[in-house]
Amino acid sequence: MEFVFEKIHVPNKHSFISRKLPLKSNDSIHSHKNFELNYIWSGSGRRIVGDNISGFEKGDLVLLGPDLPHCWEVLQDEVPLNPTCIVTHFSENIVGSDFFKMPELEKVVELLKQSKQGLRFKVQDDSLISQILEKMTTLEGLAYYIELLKVFHLLLQVEDREKLSNPIGYNVVFSKNLEKINKVYEYVFQNIQEGVRLEEASTLLNMAPSSFCRFFKKKTDLTFMEYVKRVRVGIAAKLLAETDKQITQICYESGYNNLANFNYYFKHIMGVTPSNYRKSFE
Repeated sequence: MEFVFEKIHVPNKHSFISRKLPLKSNDSIHSHKNFELNYIWSGSGRRIVGDNISGFEKGDLVLLGPDLPHCWEVLQDEVPLNPTCIVTHFSENIVGSDFFKMPELEKVVELLKQSKQGLRFKVQDDSLISQILEKMTTLEGLAYYIELLKVFHLLLQVEDREKLSNPIGYNVVFSKNLEKINKVYEYVFQNIQEGVRLEEASTLLNMAPSSFCRFFKKKTDLTFMEYVKRVRVGIAAKLLAETDKQITQICYESGYNNLANFNYYFKHIMGVTPSNYRKSFE
């Protein structure tokens, strides 16, 4: 799977753009400066947001902040059914705009700030918000803006929200060296179970391991191995919450070969042991 930096084109004289798009089985992990609200109209598969890997299905609703790597992969048996999503992009500068400084929009601004980690909204009945989002794909001007404010209003009413990704400081990643960082991220995702090696990662960028470590730390605010540990723990947390697999098996499937290390790093990052984390979902 390719990992790319994407620039979203928002037409002149518009602050937002909504589109109903097909979900493709070979979509790449990508990032862009804009905020994104992604609603799954139909289909299911695997979602990657930052260091979080989760499943998605019809009705999945996620708000992404700027510069957050993400991807929706469709299950192969869903491809003939034309899985579809409704995607809304709006400028990363919206939070600092004069309009959004109104007291009435303080909670919206706070919501957008929280989206830097990716927010999943667990909506019990998504019929109203899906109707508005579909309508927005056909509107322009003030009518479009009014409907978007309705969407924000509905999102604020959803109390059950899930932060998808650990805070990894993506805001400092996007620079002239972005492609190099993306290449490293892709290597980690592809090899997380088989084994991630510093020497292999540094070779991708034609750097000595010591130079690579300094480069990665400067651009992500994490050491390379800290990032790898966060990805592994994210995978483990997903398996603990959604499967009945033994903790020992999850330890190995998330890339650890030592149960003691797995328990230590899981608690260090998540704040609880793997067993207690699982109990919170029972």
